[in-house]
Amino acid sequence: MSSTVNNVGILAMEIYFPPTCVQQEALEVHDGASQGKYTIGLGQDCMAFCTDVEDIISMSLTAVNSLLEKYHVDPKQIGRLEVGSETVLDKSKSIKTFLMQIFEEHGNTDIEGVDSTNACYGGTAALFNCVNWVESKSWDGRYGLVVCTDSAVYAEGPARPTGGAATVAMLVGPDAPISFESKLRGSHMAHAYDFYKPNLASEYPVVDGKLSQTCYLMAVDSCYKHFCSKYEKFEGKPFSINDAEYVVFHSPYNKLVQKSFARLVYNDFLRNASSINEDAMEKLSPFSNLSLDESYQSRDLEKVAQQVAKPLYAKKVEPTTLVPKQIGNTYTASLYSAFASLIHNKHSELAGKRIIMFSYGSGLTATMFSLRLNEGQKPFSLSNIAAVMDVADKLKSRHEFPPEKFVETLKLMEHRYGAKEFVTSKDTTLLTPGTYYLTEVDSMYRRFYAKKPATDSNNIAHENGSLTNGH
Repeated sequence: MSSTVNNVGILAMEIYFPPTCVQQEALEVHDGASQGKYTIGLGQDCMAFCTDVEDIISMSLTAVNSLLEKYHVDPKQIGRLEVGSETVLDKSKSIKTFLMQIFEEHGNTDIEGVDSTNACYGGTAALFNCVNWVESKSWDGRYGLVVCTDSAVYAEGPARPTGGAATVAMLVGPDAPISFESKLRGSHMAHAYDFYKPNLASEYPVVDGKLSQTCYLMAVDSCYKHFCSKYEKFEGKPFSINDAEYVVFHSPYNKLVQKSFARLVYNDFLRNASSINEDAMEKLSPFSNLSLDESYQSRDLEKVAQQVAKPLYAKKVEPTTLVPKQIGNTYTASLYSAFASLIHNKHSELAGKRIIMFSYGSGLTATMFSLRLNEGQKPFSLSNIAAVMDVADKLKSRHEFPPEKFVETLKLMEHRYGAKEFVTSKDTTLLTPGTYYLTEVDSMYRRFYAKKPATDSNNIAHENGSLTNGH
């Protein structure tokens, strides 16, 4: 069976993020930060966050259920389900097991796969697992389903504005409008303490901000080097960023995306690639003899490289930045929310184009990989994927919370993290019909969820929602 499959990749996508958000500009004022520190310094506009009725499991249930319904996929046709997340709610029970409730209702318990965890890279690992499964002799002809889900929260301080929350679900199979060029893949894996979560009593990470940025840029360089080498090996010609229509990055914050693309331009300069014109060559030539370590520390190089890269950035990267700038860093979902932005903005122009994706997870793991796009056939077409995700309307229909309410919510979540015996507000006023939400955690730490009915006459819906996980 595996010998006959072609164009294995992403058939369908759905994105979900909470309807609650806080403006970065308002957060600057609240935090007493200098004007523009979050909006210009980080390059962020807004940040999504979960209230007490939402978490990674409820968001995942919502995204998976929505994908299956909107693309008319029979739950019995799912043969593998992989989840990527770094938001730990249980050290043993996988998020995937919660999602199985959707499939159990339809009599399908024959689904392989569990969770993948390594910072923001888990979603990419899950996606590779599903793609490799469809391409392998183990494939049984059914679809794979990938879920990238995280709620990124930080302790009070300079890292807090780099939070966010979202889930992206992707259906994987053959003859996909978004197919993998599987041999064109360069990875960089190493040991680093740049961002990690050793305190199991807290949801907050330990972050070495300066080291984290350096590790990210180092991984960009290393992955690009390996990617270019493999491209030349399999395609028989050198690669430059002009050989990709768009470049999509994992986005902790937009400023780092700008710096990362500038590194690709700098790499092309060092390789004397075709993408570098005479003007760029002249401006970058003073930095041609820097050692790798020196290049990461040079503010002058950083500034000049971004200036040189600016026109290409506007063309190849800017269309991918809408959602990450509006919802923040969503860890495993971040790269794919950026990809969702690209599909939203350019879906009618993507057929026949190559897209380069860069995935990074602290600690550290990273891969640069290549996608080939075609329009496809409904329901699995680029135009339909854009329509189903409905990014613009989802962003527009959100509710802005004042920073005080945001801080108050995070304090409540701190108190409840790892706790038991509490009931949530069950307030679904802001949730759209069909959204799952957390109702309670009982004395045995068991979590219970309900689904907001399609028609809801009450502000607080808790009687008619179909409870999941028993109860």
